[in-house]
Amino acid sequence: MKIKRTQNRVTQSRLTLPTVMVYAVAVWLAGGLLQQQLWPQLVCFLLSTFLMVELNNGNALIRIYSRAVSSSFVILTCAANFLFSSFTGAFVTLCFIATYIMLFRTYQDKQAVGLTFYAFVCIGLASLAFVKVLWIVPLLWFCIYIYLSSLSWRTLAASLIGIVTPYWLLTPFIIYRHHFSEAKEHFSALIDIQSTADYGHLPLNQSLTAAFIVLLALTGIIHFWRNSSADRIRIRQLYGFFTFITMITTAALFILPQYYDILLRLLIINTVPLIAHFVTLTSTRITNIAFYVICVTALILTAINLWIPSLNF
Repeated sequence: MKIKRTQNRVTQSRLTLPTVMVYAVAVWLAGGLLQQQLWPQLVCFLLSTFLMVELNNGNALIRIYSRAVSSSFVILTCAANFLFSSFTGAFVTLCFIATYIMLFRTYQDKQAVGLTFYAFVCIGLASLAFVKVLWIVPLLWFCIYIYLSSLSWRTLAASLIGIVTPYWLLTPFIIYRHHFSEAKEHFSALIDIQSTADYGHLPLNQSLTAAFIVLLALTGIIHFWRNSSADRIRIRQLYGFFTFITMITTAALFILPQYYDILLRLLIINTVPLIAHFVTLTSTRITNIAFYVICVTALILTAINLWIPSLNF
């Protein structure tokens, strides 16, 4: 008989997510919610958490009842609490999770023009805040073709129209306010890339946080693909999607550390299903110890990033 260990009791409990949300509120308060007036960022975080619940429920990412996906998102976001101050990053996170929800519904449906359109409207909105988000569009097309099997000429056209729709809607405002130079600068940033990676601006605590999340992603990837036969084909494809984007994002973190803020958020989004699958569906003594280590490490990083935001050794 399969032993139900602490990791299984926690991940399968209905009290886990409410408890984690209370913890998150405490972290946000300690992270300067009131002093820095981080209310817009908090709203984006709460909406992102809600969408993570929908992402898990709508796709049955874990084959048994579990709130580990949304809870892992909350815990890792709180561990990287130095990101709280960036509204741009919080908004991009929200847009990407919304994109995933709609894209995953297009699985094996090459006629899903509407869902594809709205998914890429979210990408277009994210690019308004951070134009380099558009770099990931070809990767999304690749994932739609390989993992979702829903890319066709119609859905490709819908994605292009979706991306430009926010800009179309914004054009009258730009013309009315004569913000032509701002628009030019916005798109010029798309090709403005530093030639060499500069790690000097990253404090040790932020590097440790990124390393921790990359290690979690690697753990989740190895676990899932060793045990993927227990999941349906559709779930394997979705986890293939997460794995591919995780690998690309991790590589980008090393090559382009100047975009750490956005890349770490994307890494968190794609890591949480992988590590949630691991902590929910394993039940050995070693994985139970690993669960404790993960939780304690996340708490330690949360504390370090709250009270020593500029750690430099």
